[in-house]
Amino acid sequence: MSDGPLLVLAAGGTGGHMFPAQALAEDMLRQGWRVKLTTDVRGARYVGGFPKDVQVEILSSATFARGGLLAKLIVPVRIALGTLGATYKMMRDKPSVVVGFGGYPSIPALIAAVVLRRPRMIHEQNGVLGRVNKLFANRVTTVACGTWPTQMDKNIKAQHTGNPVRASVLERQGAGYIEPGAYPMSILVMGGSQGARILSDVVPQAISDLPAEMLQYVRVHHQARNEDGTRVAEFYANQGIRADVKPFFDNVPQLMSECQIVISRAGASSVADIAVIGRPSILVPFAAATNDHQTANAQGLVKAGGAILIPENLFTAAAVSEQLKTVLGNPNAAKLMAQAALSCGLPDATVRLANLVTALAQKDAS
Repeated sequence: MSDGPLLVLAAGGTGGHMFPAQALAEDMLRQGWRVKLTTDVRGARYVGGFPKDVQVEILSSATFARGGLLAKLIVPVRIALGTLGATYKMMRDKPSVVVGFGGYPSIPALIAAVVLRRPRMIHEQNGVLGRVNKLFANRVTTVACGTWPTQMDKNIKAQHTGNPVRASVLERQGAGYIEPGAYPMSILVMGGSQGARILSDVVPQAISDLPAEMLQYVRVHHQARNEDGTRVAEFYANQGIRADVKPFFDNVPQLMSECQIVISRAGASSVADIAVIGRPSILVPFAAATNDHQTANAQGLVKAGGAILIPENLFTAAAVSEQLKTVLGNPNAAKLMAQAALSCGLPDATVRLANLVTALAQKDAS
């Protein structure tokens, strides 16, 4: 373990928050920093991907978005307990910088950083400030934006860094694209870290409706929730479609680099991965996302010509099948889409964010 400066990362319990935190942790460790991650029980599901030298602390936190009345009533209590624990530990550890990545589990560490006046910043992955980041946007030195422009008050100091991607994604940066043709073609279907039922409801039928001469070459990797996995796998099998159906793929960067098209939610991390690797995609923004931020996330790829956006209310098997047929049946157009997606990628996003962290620490030390 290094005896260098300490960086505290505070991140919520979804991949959208945790993956950028993981990328920054990997870079700062290489620079000789010590790194501590604070999260909650949900976030702990993702710590397996973090370097082993990252110290993980599970703090008490909660969200108003889940649970019944009693659960909502104790949310302030749980956040208060987490904040007391974070403040005590921060008084002892004196971190050089605290970075919040959004989500309710980031609240305790950010409040502690404000109270103790530790250098602090937040990273917003989406095109609209999330609830928690919006609370702290005026209480940090800067907001690093993964999607540009990000919707926020004009008086907030913000910089465009892009969304950091994990080392496993960077290893596949700009991987050569094999355009579709009369040979094995792969379709990657992913609904973000939580999966997406609508993809399991619509996409299998859409793929099965492809022309037989095209379908014979198709192989599918489909991320489905546990409760949807069996029916999705059985549907593909009954249709004679070669498919690998899992609730979570631990080799998404590899699968993405080897596929001809991605069908995905428009979570910030997913969009960043698609752009850095450079693949055509059909994006389906989550309609219930706060302030429709997934549509904002998708706009860069769509405007560049690298992605096709289908809103949930228009996301039917017929619509998806038609778009798949268009992309897979036009190799040159598919290749141009891949190039357009790649042009939107910011593979140096982690470096940009790390530079902000270093500058913040130096400013405090001067």
